[in-house]
Amino acid sequence: MSLTACGPTAHDDAKAEPSPLRVADAPAKLPVPRGDGSKVPDDFNGDGHRDLVLNDLVKAQAHTDDAGIGIVYGSARGLAPGARQLLDPRRNAAATDGQQPAVFDAEATCDLDDDGFTDLVVSTDPPFDGQGRPPVPLQILFGSPGGLTGKGVKLTVPDKARIGNDWPDQPVCGDFDGDDAQDLVVHASGGRLSFLRGPFGRDGAPRAAGAPLPSPGNLPTGPAADVDGDGYDDLIVRTAEGSGKSAVVLGGPDGPNRTGVTLPAGIDLALGAFGRGKALDAAVGAMGGTSLRYDLPAVAARASLGTSGSMLDAADFDGDGLSELLSSGSQLRVFPGRSGGLRTAGMVTVKPPARGTTRVLATGDFDGDDRADLVVRTYVGETKDTVAVYPGRPAKDGLLAAEPTVTFSSSEFLVP
Repeated sequence: MSLTACGPTAHDDAKAEPSPLRVADAPAKLPVPRGDGSKVPDDFNGDGHRDLVLNDLVKAQAHTDDAGIGIVYGSARGLAPGARQLLDPRRNAAATDGQQPAVFDAEATCDLDDDGFTDLVVSTDPPFDGQGRPPVPLQILFGSPGGLTGKGVKLTVPDKARIGNDWPDQPVCGDFDGDDAQDLVVHASGGRLSFLRGPFGRDGAPRAAGAPLPSPGNLPTGPAADVDGDGYDDLIVRTAEGSGKSAVVLGGPDGPNRTGVTLPAGIDLALGAFGRGKALDAAVGAMGGTSLRYDLPAVAARASLGTSGSMLDAADFDGDGLSELLSSGSQLRVFPGRSGGLRTAGMVTVKPPARGTTRVLATGDFDGDDRADLVVRTYVGETKDTVAVYPGRPAKDGLLAAEPTVTFSSSEFLVP
C-alpha cells in the first residue's frame, strides 16, 4: 500500500560502488504542461494526467547530499520524463530561524486546499534542542497550473491537537469525516492520533482540529481507503514498530476513532478488492507468507498465500474492478483478483528492467486507459538506476506488459 510498498532485492549486484554517473542520454527538458484543475490523483498541475513522485534520487557521486525530490509529469500518453522538476530544500522548503532543512522527503499527496491541484506533504528536520515539544517537521507544497512551485508552507498542528513530546509526523491523507474535503492524520504520543480537518488554508492551517483521538497505536499508515463503503475513509494503524500487528481504524463524522479489526503481524500490508466479499480485503505480508482477511472490517473469511513475498501493493491492472496483489521479494509477482479470492494459479512474474535492487515506486493509471500501471525502480549503489513503467493489460494478455513502455534514470534530474 505509497501504504507504499518497497520490495526487497530482486538481484543484489551492489557489492562494489559504481563509478560516478553520466547523464548524456537524458531527454531534452520540456516545460511543465499547464492545467485547469482535475480530480485525478497525484495531478500536481491539474491537467488531468497522473504525475510521479520520486524520493532517493541517484547522486552525481556516492556519499554526497541527496539532490531532493523528483517529479515526472504525465501526459495523454503516460509519463513524460522530459517534463520533470527537481524540488530541493534550498529553493522549495521553508526555513526555520533562517536555517534551511537538510531532510526533504515526500510523504503524502492529496488536494488539501480543494482547488483541483494535488499538493505534496514533505518531511523536514527543523532545528530542535531536545527540550519540550518539538516543532512540526511537515511542510505543504501546493499544486498549481504550473505544478509544484514556490516555497513550502509549514503544516499547523494546533496545540490542542497534540499530546506528549513526540514529533508529529507520519501523515496520511483521506476524507475521514465524510465532508468531501481531504483531511490529515498524523502521529501523536501515547496511543493517540492528531486529526486535522480539511480543507487547509494556504497558511498550512486545518479548518478545524480537536483533541487527539484514541487509537490502537500511534503509527498511521497510508493510503487511506473506505474499506466498508460507508462514505468515510478508514486507515491502517500499526500497533508497534517493525512487524507488529496492525488495526483498521474506521472513519466517521468525528474522524477515525473506532477500531474495526486487528490484523496479523507483518512487514507490510495492502488493501484491495481481491474478490471474496462486498467490502475491501487486506493482505498482510510476512517472511513466511501472506495472510488474507476478506470483507473488512468484520472479516468474513481468512486465507493465506504461502509463497508470496513480504512487501505488498494492490492495484487493478486489468481493469475488471477487482484488485491484483503485487508481491515484491526475490521476484515481482502478481496474483490476479478473482471472484473467489486470491490464488497462486495464474500468477504473473514481472521481469525487472535491469540488474540490481528492484523496488516498487507506484501503481496507478498513468496513461488514462482505466487500468493501473506499475512503476518500478532498479538501482545499483547510489549513482545508477532505471525507472520503468509497465502498463496494465487485460487478463488474457498477462495483466501487465511484458516489457516497459517508458524507461528513464533519476539521474536526469541532475541535468541543468
